[in-house]
Amino acid sequence: MARARKPEAEPAAEPEEGLQRPPAEIVHADELARLVASDTAPKPPGWALSPIAVRSFVLGDKALGISRKFVGDASLVDRAMVSLATSRGLMLVGEPGTAKSLLSELLAAAICGRSTLTIQGSAATSEEQIKYGWNYALLLAEGPSPKALVPGPLQVGMKHGLVVRFEEITRCPLEIQDSLLAALSDRLLAIPELGEAGTVFARNGFNVIATANTRDLGVNEMSAALKRRFNFETVFPIREYAVELDLVREQTRIALERSGVPTLPSAEVFELLVTTFRELRAGQTVDGVAIERASTAMSTAEAVSVAHAVGVRAHFLQRKPPVPEDVVQCLLGAATKASDEDLALLRRYFEHRVGKRREAHWRAYYEARHHLPS
Repeated sequence: MARARKPEAEPAAEPEEGLQRPPAEIVHADELARLVASDTAPKPPGWALSPIAVRSFVLGDKALGISRKFVGDASLVDRAMVSLATSRGLMLVGEPGTAKSLLSELLAAAICGRSTLTIQGSAATSEEQIKYGWNYALLLAEGPSPKALVPGPLQVGMKHGLVVRFEEITRCPLEIQDSLLAALSDRLLAIPELGEAGTVFARNGFNVIATANTRDLGVNEMSAALKRRFNFETVFPIREYAVELDLVREQTRIALERSGVPTLPSAEVFELLVTTFRELRAGQTVDGVAIERASTAMSTAEAVSVAHAVGVRAHFLQRKPPVPEDVVQCLLGAATKASDEDLALLRRYFEHRVGKRREAHWRAYYEARHHLPS
C-alpha cells in the first residue's frame, strides 16, 4: 500500500524535554512506531497507518500498550476517519474545550506523522497564510519564480500528501474561508504568477480537518458551497462524571510534571473542581433558586488549566499541599471571563449549592468564598 509522502526537507523532531507543549507525534513517537511496525490492515492511499491502527492510537489499545488519548464516542472517531479517507474534509464542531483540536491533532499525527501543518483562524488570517506568499526581496529582484515562493500550509499539504488542520475556521472572514474551495473540490491549487507550472495537484493523503466552536458559528457563517465540501461532526462534552474526573487528574499530572511540580492535588480538591465545572456548565435550580449556565466555557480543558494553576500556586507560592482556598483563588480567572454577571452567578453558586454540602472539604470551600471579589 502507498504510504504518506513526507516533505522533502521536513525538520527533524525535537526531543520532548524542554518543550512546553510537544505535538502528538513527538509525545507518542514510541506508540506510533510500534503501530507502524505491527500494522497489517489495509491503508487508504497516502496514509501512514490503517484506520484500525489510527483508532487504536486515538482511543487506546491495552493489548498493544497504546494509551487512550481522546475520551469520546468511538463511532465519532470512525466517522472522522471515513471522511478523511474520502474527497470530503472533516469539520469538528462543539462547545469550546471539548477536545476538538486534540482530536484533530491526534488524527493528523497518526495519518501522516505530522500534526503541525496548522492554520489558526482569526479576523486577521489572510489568504497568504493559508495558500502561499512571496519573498518580496527575491520577487522584486528576479520576478515570480519557485525560488521566491513561500509555501503556506495548504500548498505543503497538497504537494506532500499531508493533513492540514484549520483551527477556528469561522473566525475568518467568509472570503478567506472560501479560499479552500478549489483545494477541496478540484484538489488543486493554482499559482497564477507561475503560469502553467504553478498548478499544485493534491497527492494521496491530503485532506483538511477544520474546527469551529458552536459559540462562534454565527461570527462568519460558512458559505453553502464550502459546507458541502465538509462532513460535519459534533464533539460533545464528557457525560460521565468519573470519566471526566479521571481525565482531569491525568492531564493535570502531565501538566504539573512539565512545570516542575512533583505532587498532585488531593482527591478532594479534584472533586471540588470537577463538580463545580460540571454544575456551572449544566445549570440547575437549587431550592427554587436558578443557577444559570455560565456564559464562560466551563470545559474539561478549562478544568485542567485551573487544576494546573492550583498545583503551581500551592507548590511555588504556598509551599504546602493544595487546599480548597487555592481552588477559589484559581477559579476566578476561568469562571469570570465574559461579564460581571458570571461573577454574580459564581457567588450564587457558592451560596445556594456549595453552602448546602456538609463534607469538610466542601465546608472549607464555602468558607473560602470571601476571596470572590465583592
